[in-house]
Amino acid sequence: MVLTMSHAEGPSEPEVRAITLGALLAWAATTTPDRVALVAGVPDPAQRRQWTYAELYEASVRTAHALLHRFEPGERVAVWAPNIPEWIMMEFGAALAGLILVTVNPGFRGHEVEYVLNQSRAAGIAVFPEFRGNPMLATAEEVRPRCPHLREVIRFDEWEEFLDGEAIPAMPIVHTDDPVMIQYTSGTTGFPKGALLHHRGLVNNGAHALDRMGVADGAVWITTMPLFHTGGCVVCVLGAVSKRATQVLVESFDPALVLEMIETYRCEAMTAVPTMLVGMMEHPRFASTDLSSLQNISSGGATVPAALVTAFEQRLAARFTILFGQTECSPIASMTYPTDSVSDKSETIGSPMPNVEVKIVDVMTGDTLPVGQVGEFCTRGYHVMHGYFENPEATAATVDTDGWLHTGDLCSMNDRGYCTIEGRLKDMIIRGGENISPREVEELLFAHPHVGEVAVIGLPDEKWGEEVAAFIRPVAGERVDKHELFAYLREHLSPHKTPRHWFEVDAFPMTGSGKIQKFKLRQMTTDGGLVEL
Repeated sequence: MVLTMSHAEGPSEPEVRAITLGALLAWAATTTPDRVALVAGVPDPAQRRQWTYAELYEASVRTAHALLHRFEPGERVAVWAPNIPEWIMMEFGAALAGLILVTVNPGFRGHEVEYVLNQSRAAGIAVFPEFRGNPMLATAEEVRPRCPHLREVIRFDEWEEFLDGEAIPAMPIVHTDDPVMIQYTSGTTGFPKGALLHHRGLVNNGAHALDRMGVADGAVWITTMPLFHTGGCVVCVLGAVSKRATQVLVESFDPALVLEMIETYRCEAMTAVPTMLVGMMEHPRFASTDLSSLQNISSGGATVPAALVTAFEQRLAARFTILFGQTECSPIASMTYPTDSVSDKSETIGSPMPNVEVKIVDVMTGDTLPVGQVGEFCTRGYHVMHGYFENPEATAATVDTDGWLHTGDLCSMNDRGYCTIEGRLKDMIIRGGENISPREVEELLFAHPHVGEVAVIGLPDEKWGEEVAAFIRPVAGERVDKHELFAYLREHLSPHKTPRHWFEVDAFPMTGSGKIQKFKLRQMTTDGGLVEL
């Protein structure tokens, strides 16, 4: 069908299943109890624990019982850890217990995790002691007095003690439309909003993503995406279980380790942001590693140039697909097919997912546009979140009365229903697949005594897609000391949010209403109008 208006619907198959996270795992454990479900992909082979589907289900049920000794169904429990097997047990255990899992970036610092705990009114947090120099357990205890709803701090290094207890007489009844997860997504206000996601959306979206990739039942899947993202805990974890796959879980991305895992376990499929794939191909071990098992790769979070698509498919000898969406839509709204052309994979974000609608609307009027015209990408279907947790105003501004999720992305649609990214309504920076709010960085810099005015934007970067850049007008009599400001921000921000480019300006280009014209700052860095410090 040739479209004339920018409104497309995905296929009706596979159908949307009325299923919960717990029921998905129970199905896999019942039908393939002895198949290896999970491997802890750590560097030391002697420490690589593994679980069959029957064992993973049993461990998740034990986790649910332990949680129900401490929390009531419907309460929020945060998980703050890197990619460890117990994270997945918490994901399924909380779902079985009727709890809502709140995911926390392991790179967060004190004020960031404190905000998440208080905004979600989390009753508990399961925390890893330390990761990459971040003293997470100490931080959790430090912010605990300022989190009035927080009753329990669960330690992953005392996991068996946590599980030790009697079984609950009866597990709660959990429905497919019940909320199961809150994922925080940065907004233009600088205050992250908690997307309240439900069982139906997450289970089906993960399954449909792997269906479109062409992943076979029982495949070996390697998870390199962070679990605190929907890309990790939905596309990778739930997608893998929907295929009853053997999942090799990498604690944190390291190209040498991932290459070794693929070779050792004969991994067949993976999802990774372009930065990860480039890191693998640039590693000295790449040429000597046997990657012949790898058949399917999906990527998202940034546009992938045609040269990289060709390189991925030729050098990795795997079929490549592009994912597009956001946390609020569970997370995938559109996707290419493995059989699509290189131009489709590099120039578009594919066509709508099964049982999903996509339209491009005029930003001012909300009217659906003719094909080829640029407007806002909107999507509707089973995959749309319930809303932002306890934030009805933000929900109403994002999901309209007809159920359309307004993503803030500017796109065009062709007559086949394939969309192309043209820009963003919001100034969100996407660095290596991570969303970074400029306002959050700006507000911290404003608090520094030497900073008079500041603007933060993303500048193009070959490796990360974008890097954070700070433009500062210092107070009278002061100069910009980028090393001092970098150290100041690192006390408060995750590493990926801290600017890597610094510019000093005498004045900012402004609109007639007094707003900084960020696009002009970007132009000034490319035409030589500003020189980096």
